[in-house]
Amino acid sequence: MPLTISPIHHDFVARAEGLDLSQPLAPGDVEAIDHAMDTYGVLVFRKQPLAPEAQLAFARHFGPLDLGLRKVSRSANRLHHEELLDISNVDEQGRVADRNHRKIVGNLANQLWHSDSSFQDPAARYSMLSAAVLPDWGGETEFCDLRAAYDSLPQRLKSEIEGLQAEHYALHSRFMLGDDQYTEEQRNALPPVTWPLVRTHPGSGRKLLFIGVHASRIVDMTVAEGRMLLMDLLEHATQPQFVHRHEWQVGDLVIWDNRCTLHRGRRYDLSARRELRRTTTLDVR
Repeated sequence: MPLTISPIHHDFVARAEGLDLSQPLAPGDVEAIDHAMDTYGVLVFRKQPLAPEAQLAFARHFGPLDLGLRKVSRSANRLHHEELLDISNVDEQGRVADRNHRKIVGNLANQLWHSDSSFQDPAARYSMLSAAVLPDWGGETEFCDLRAAYDSLPQRLKSEIEGLQAEHYALHSRFMLGDDQYTEEQRNALPPVTWPLVRTHPGSGRKLLFIGVHASRIVDMTVAEGRMLLMDLLEHATQPQFVHRHEWQVGDLVIWDNRCTLHRGRRYDLSARRELRRTTTLDVR
């Protein structure tokens, strides 16, 4: 069956059906997903439980895979695939992690608005998150549309931020949460990168705000002034009219474009098991 798309918002987030993601995709199917992603930024596939190998194979249709913050931690991966990121509250022994476990900091940092791997060059293109085990409540994922957010800015502010550069740093969100016990080698594993505050999305040609929690300052501004501007822009971009909340079901596979969306997880009972698996592609195509 061909890919079918049912928009959830007018031009942001859509339900995708018609493909079996556990099987190799034909080139036309890959092109159809790319085209839909250019329009909607987020695609939701229901009832697509994927084994680790199948999720990795699906992701590779869209480019080389990214390790993200694993370049800093290099901790053991209980999923046994370095490029399959364990988005869970489960420790190395397969038990629900204690609240003092450092992995819980990662869970909490995921509740901040961010774009995956904006702290590196190349940054991330697509992220694909598959739901395996879910808690009884909470743990939804919210997405915001950075293109619509830019469109709605007043012209004065558009003119003010045009040409500005923001510095993105991998550990900025961790430091915000009090997690600062990193070696010098870890702190330097992913040095800061700068990106334009206003970018043009290559697939749609639309301008967008490239912001999020990894943006630590604005180049050529004082830290205080730059951070206040970044917070104001983030507050604007995450207003309800630009946000969609995805309520997970086991077997969901959600794909989003990190170049034009931000996302965050929502609170859940950290003592309840929650397991999702993420693959992310690099923006090199």
